[in-house]
Amino acid sequence: MLESIGSLTGSPWIYAVVALSVLLDVFLPVLPSGVLVITAATAAAAGSTAAPGAAAVAAGQVPREVPSLLVLVLCAATASVLGDMVAYRLAWRGGDRLDRAIARSRRLTTAQERLGVALGRGGGALVVIARFAPAGRSVVSLGAGAAHRKVKEFLPWSALAGIAWAGYAVGLGWFGGQWLGASWIGAAVSVLALFGAGSLAAYFMRRPAPEPAA
Repeated sequence: MLESIGSLTGSPWIYAVVALSVLLDVFLPVLPSGVLVITAATAAAAGSTAAPGAAAVAAGQVPREVPSLLVLVLCAATASVLGDMVAYRLAWRGGDRLDRAIARSRRLTTAQERLGVALGRGGGALVVIARFAPAGRSVVSLGAGAAHRKVKEFLPWSALAGIAWAGYAVGLGWFGGQWLGASWIGAAVSVLALFGAGSLAAYFMRRPAPEPAA
């Protein structure tokens, strides 16, 4: 995968590929958007450390363009928020069929209840935590829409979640590339760290909601 992404890192198309993958994985959680973001950042880190030698410069060889980490973060975060809002709007307008589907899913029903409590208290940390959990983003976005939570309650937390997740994924790829190089080892270690955060987030999502204070 590193080789395939590496061929895109010198082109603006890398940003479009990252954005499209992150946008769609709210509907297709099997898409490896996190792996893609990490791999792109790893390739960028390796490219930034591979300074051209004097002989290459004298021969007129132009070094490969390295993608901007800031633009990678912005693309991934923006696509994350847009995907959340599309799922939120679809669930808001879902109608009886979607309501019945949510009612049959214990995971969606539980997430919807917990999210309603969290947003009602003025805190949406659950939205941020869910962004790291496998399929958690889909569950929370659909749950917020189906529960007809207000946009002003959900959108700021969705934006914070997108920025936190994108920054974490790009940071993992960057530091992995700096320390271990653009190899499968560097990418694998970074991906394992991303999955570790996802497992921890999934654990917190499965915990029962705290009882309201009397």
